Amino acid sequence: MKSVVTTVVTAADAAGRFPSQNDLEAVQGNIQRAAARLEAAEKLAAGLDAVTREAGDACFSKYSYLKQAGEAGDSQVKIDKCYRDLGHYMRLINYCLVVGGTGPLDEWGIAGAREVYRSLALPTGPYVEALTYTRDRACAPRDMSPQALNEFKSYLDYLINALS
Repeated sequence: MKSVVTTVVTAADAAGRFPSQNDLEAVQGNIQRAAARLEAAEKLAAGLDAVTREAGDACFSKYSYLKQAGEAGDSQVKIDKCYRDLGHYMRLINYCLVVGGTGPLDEWGIAGAREVYRSLALPTGPYVEALTYTRDRACAPRDMSPQALNEFKSYLDYLINALS
């Protein structure tokens, strides 16, 4: 799985060198933010179902046409799958928070996601809206510390940009 540490080591190895001072500073910064990331991961895990439900509800509220016949959410089974996918993305963000890198999202969430959605005629816009809602709704100190919230939002932004 890709993390800041594995990325730095892999890049240095590919270049046939030891990690540079800048490489080591990047790793050190990542380690210094570990406590905030772990706090965010803990808070997200504790509220995963509620966060997922709120995001999905906001999405279906904004895109109510999705529940019309022939659309992506025209049956309860399809709606449940949308919530399932949002929960999957939230779990991947949780994993990213734990490892301190985008590896879980890159490997399990983004690679091929757009192609799968296109082949199934599923719009990515509603997922982006749900993730944006989650990013904009979260606040410190209600949900987590400002540092933890910053880490959480950075992975939400990463995923939003990848699906946009």
